[in-house]
Amino acid sequence: MAEVIFMPRLSDTMEEGTVVKWHKKIGDKILEGDILAEIETDKAIQEFEAESNSTLLYIGIKEGETAPVNSLLAILGSENEDISSLLKENQTIIKKNNKKIFISPLAKKIAFEKGISLENIKGSGNNGRIIKKDIEKYNNHFHLSDDKITFKKVDHSNMRKIISKRLINSQMESPHYSLFLEIKMENLMKLRESLNEMNYLKKISFNDLIVKASAIAIKANPKINSSWTEKSILYHKNINIGIAVALEDGLIVPVISNVDEKSLRKISLEIKEKVIKAKEKKLQSNELEGSTFTVSNLGMFGIDSFTSIINQPNSCILSVGRIKKKPIINNDKIVIGHTTKFTLTCDHRMIDGAVGSDYLKCLKHLLQEPLKILL
Repeated sequence: MAEVIFMPRLSDTMEEGTVVKWHKKIGDKILEGDILAEIETDKAIQEFEAESNSTLLYIGIKEGETAPVNSLLAILGSENEDISSLLKENQTIIKKNNKKIFISPLAKKIAFEKGISLENIKGSGNNGRIIKKDIEKYNNHFHLSDDKITFKKVDHSNMRKIISKRLINSQMESPHYSLFLEIKMENLMKLRESLNEMNYLKKISFNDLIVKASAIAIKANPKINSSWTEKSILYHKNINIGIAVALEDGLIVPVISNVDEKSLRKISLEIKEKVIKAKEKKLQSNELEGSTFTVSNLGMFGIDSFTSIINQPNSCILSVGRIKKKPIINNDKIVIGHTTKFTLTCDHRMIDGAVGSDYLKCLKHLLQEPLKILL
């Protein structure tokens, strides 16, 4: 009996998906566990597997097309099975996903090369066919006033849409405030240098040390590890830290679970692995869920300090600037030293100023006496 396959919800925030690639074509035999397609969500590109032996009878969403969750993705069944009744039942969805766009081969080639979405172009050829001049007209920069200011329109990606929605919700739902602290980094720099002299294949980064120290400081200040619900505050037992990673389309936050229980080396390797997977859009949905705290580090981009919007449902996010060489006071003398500015942004519904301050003081103590991070 034929089975209708709908666009799956592959992450907790997914509202629509884009079919990146079909691994099977209509008429192909499919075995349980075969990869049917690759689907891009708001967070990653994930493989979609077949759950039974069958034949691919119909494709509802073609490569490159985007459709909401639960749209008709495909129909599987027995070879030569009549699926006309299923198609009729899902006709509304099919019409939406199979919207015909008439375009000349040359215009299609130019649009592809320039990354232009055809859905926004009205064709001037016969029967509304899109031709070369329609693409060129659309691609021309728009001119504003006598100054001839130009801009280029780029449609929102799935990731950018979800980022926008979540950040607006976070900013509106939770009362944010931020605490700032500058920390001397000399001892942490010396520890990192000593660790990396041990000739391990992968170097320990400052971010690795900061993530580990953050988890230890959270364990000493457990109120930080919390989430707000309508009826209660949830205090999490596991310390799962999200690591903000910048991608071309936006920001993604892979999660390192149980950070306080892992060695520094294990944390370092896991962060590197997930950053690579994030940039290749190969993270699985379970690798992006369950964070209880987030670290966002822009030090590598030369930023001195910044504030971040809380990654819901976390109660806090730690923003980390660059290590800066500057004059500092040491034993009442002015010397050249290195400092980093840390910003803790908190949800005031859960985290009062004193709680956030205690956390930052603990973090400062760990980073200025960093051997305690390893014990």
